[in-house]
Parts: sequence; C-alpha cells; structure tokens
Amino acid sequence: MIYPTRRAILVAAVSAPVALLIGIVAPAYWVAGLAFLGFLAACIAVDAALGASAQDVQLFVTGPHSAAVGREIALDIRIEVARAAPGWCEVAVNSHYLLDAPDGLRRRVPLEAGGGSAIVKLVPLRRGRANLETVWVRWQGILGLVWKQRRLRLAEDIVIVPDVRALRERSAEFSHRDMLHGITARMQIGEGAEFEALAEFQQGMDRRSIDWKQSARHRRLLAKEYRTERNNNVIIALDSGRTMCEPLAGLPRIDRAVGAALLTAFVALKDGDRVSLFAFDSHPRVASKPVSGARSFALLQRLAGSVEYSDRETNYTLALATLATGLQRRSLLVVFTEFADTISAELMLTAVGPLLRRHLVLFVVLRDEELETFTATEPAEPDDVSRAVMAAGLLRERRLVLTRLRHMGVHVIEASAAEAGPALVNAYLDLKRRGTL
Repeated sequence: MIYPTRRAILVAAVSAPVALLIGIVAPAYWVAGLAFLGFLAACIAVDAALGASAQDVQLFVTGPHSAAVGREIALDIRIEVARAAPGWCEVAVNSHYLLDAPDGLRRRVPLEAGGGSAIVKLVPLRRGRANLETVWVRWQGILGLVWKQRRLRLAEDIVIVPDVRALRERSAEFSHRDMLHGITARMQIGEGAEFEALAEFQQGMDRRSIDWKQSARHRRLLAKEYRTERNNNVIIALDSGRTMCEPLAGLPRIDRAVGAALLTAFVALKDGDRVSLFAFDSHPRVASKPVSGARSFALLQRLAGSVEYSDRETNYTLALATLATGLQRRSLLVVFTEFADTISAELMLTAVGPLLRRHLVLFVVLRDEELETFTATEPAEPDDVSRAVMAAGLLRERRLVLTRLRHMGVHVIEASAAEAGPALVNAYLDLKRRGTL
C-alpha cells in the first residue's frame, strides 16, 4: 500500500490558496499554480517508484504461545530489507481486548545494513485466547512524500493462562510426608486404605488396626499396616456458565475457581495421582485425558486458560452425563459451580445422583460475601431493609441446597474466594488419609 505523507498533504494544501491568489492578482499566470500541482504529483509518483518496494521488505515475528495473567511478555519483530533500505521504519501490532500495551503498539525502528528489530511489550489482562492477526511496517520514500506499507497476517493465538507463581508458593504449605519428591517411587506406610503388612502393636498405634485373629494365633498383639494408595483419578469439573462468570470481589467467579483448581491439581500431581480437567456450560467445552507427573501441570494450565467466559445457562444433566460415560474407575470428582435459585439446583441434584453410586463427589462453592454483608449491615434506610431481606432469602435457599447435597452423600466446601484453594487441598488430602478414594 502506498499513500501520501503529512508533508505531501501540507504542501498540496498550502499550494492551493497560493494558486488562487495568483489567479486573482495575475490572471495570466493562473497556470503556474496548476503546473506546481502537476509537479508535486510527479514528485510523489517518482518517490513511490524509487527506493524499497513492499516485496523487498520481510517481517519475522517471534513471541510466546502462552502467557500468564499480569506477567509481561514481549514480541520480537525483525525487519529485513533486500535493497535500497531506508534509514528507519515504523512497525505496529493490532490491539486485542485481552492485552494491554503499556508502551504502545507502535515502534520506530532504525535500520542498519538493511535490518533492524523492535520489541513490543504486552501485558495480559485476563484469561482467554488473544489473536494477534496483523503486523504492519511502513517506511517513507526518498523524498519523504509517500508512505510505503506492508501488512503481515500472523493468525497466531496467545493462550492466556492464570498466573501460577503464587499457587506454586502456596502449594509448599501443603507438603506432607506422603508427598512424592522427584520420580522415585516410595512406600508410604502407616496411613491409607491399602494393606501393607502385619507389625507388632506399638504404643500410639490406632487400636482399630489390631488384627485379633492373627494376634491370637501368634500370642502377641499384631496390627495391620496400610500404605497410601496412589494413581487415583481426580477429575476437576469447572462450571463456566453465566452464573459462574459473574464478578465476585472484583474478579469473575470462574477465575477464582480456576485458581483453586490449579492449586489442587498441582498438589495432586505431586502426590502421584492422575488429574484431568473438564469445563462445561450449556455443552461440554473442555475435556482432557487424565495426566500424571508434575511435568503435566503445564498442560492443565493451558487447558484452564482456554476456558471461555460464557453467557449461557449451565446444563448439568448433559455435562455430568457426558463426564460419567468416560469414567472407567472410581474417581474423585471435584465440581466448581454456582446456582442462582432452587430450580436450577434441582436439575443439578438430579444429575449428581447417578454419580454417587460409584464415584466420590466434592462440590466447591464460593461464599457470596456481598450478600452476607447486606444481611449483617445495620439498615439506615428503607431500601437497606428490603435489600437485607432479599439477601437473607437467597442465602437461606443456598443453605438448603447445600444441606440436601450433604444428605445425598456429597462432600461440600463453602469457602471465601481467598480460602477456596487451601480448603480444597486440605479436603483432598484428608480424603486420601482416610482412604475414601
């Protein structure tokens, strides 16, 4: 693409009133103004023909394929000019609503020996998939009267995932003696549900572990030792429907849930279990096969980053039925969800029932601290009273649904947004210690 520069436009704009003035003062020389405009047009044509053309300029863009929310990334743009290279050029990248450019999206690049490079810094604002579709480069002609521009279509995506630096630090708080270190398998004896051996009963052992038949045969107290079972299936299901995408304390609920899910996944992978991720709204959206080993955490992180913000209603029946068909062995199913009323909760309760016959189900819901604040604040105006009554009604329906879930045999965690991750990890470790998996 070729188009005039500001200099060419200003010269043409100034020449027009001068030509008009000449025509008024000296009508016989009115052609002088027309001749000047023709000369300017000829100069623009010559400037467009000389120097580097669009085919002589090559663009090379390198950058990360994934990035964490809030962590700065850099796009490296390299320009190479085959012939008649100008002294400098400008490059620009298309904007995206998921990315912020603190220093702008345009760079001036000096060219030396026919080449140059520029760095464009970007900061991801929230999870999702950011499309960097286009990069432009433009340079002026020799006379500075025209811009020559070339556009490069990238069609590359940057998957924006949650920042797990804080999660990795917090996961150290949940390290315990049963956790694997490295890749060498060890026997963890003393807790769990899998029988290991018989040992002489010692002071401090659980009396329920005494094997009375073997003790009578050997005429001394013998107790059963157990070891922690590994390679359990842990499925983390994320409801990404409309209700879960509503804000809670400044962030969408789904982002809070993703953070807690990744923290639990990291601990479970380090503990030797197999973890898979499942996301759904009106239809299943993300489904992964179970993975194991700490190195697989990057895959789960990318999948969690691809969970979209949805405005659709959640279909529990379809989602949980689809999930159940792929489970061949007993698994721990962790469901992050939110319900707005008892009607939607009834469908959820109906869909959960069949899963409880074979699997261990754990629901995680985030406390609505805003509603609790409405009910606890002393009313000052009539609107405060009605607001408190409505909030109390919603909280009462919520407690009713959670109570019904517990009566069905579902483990329920209701925690604040900041404590959801640690609470879930503690519940997971407790279930493993008790051997319920």
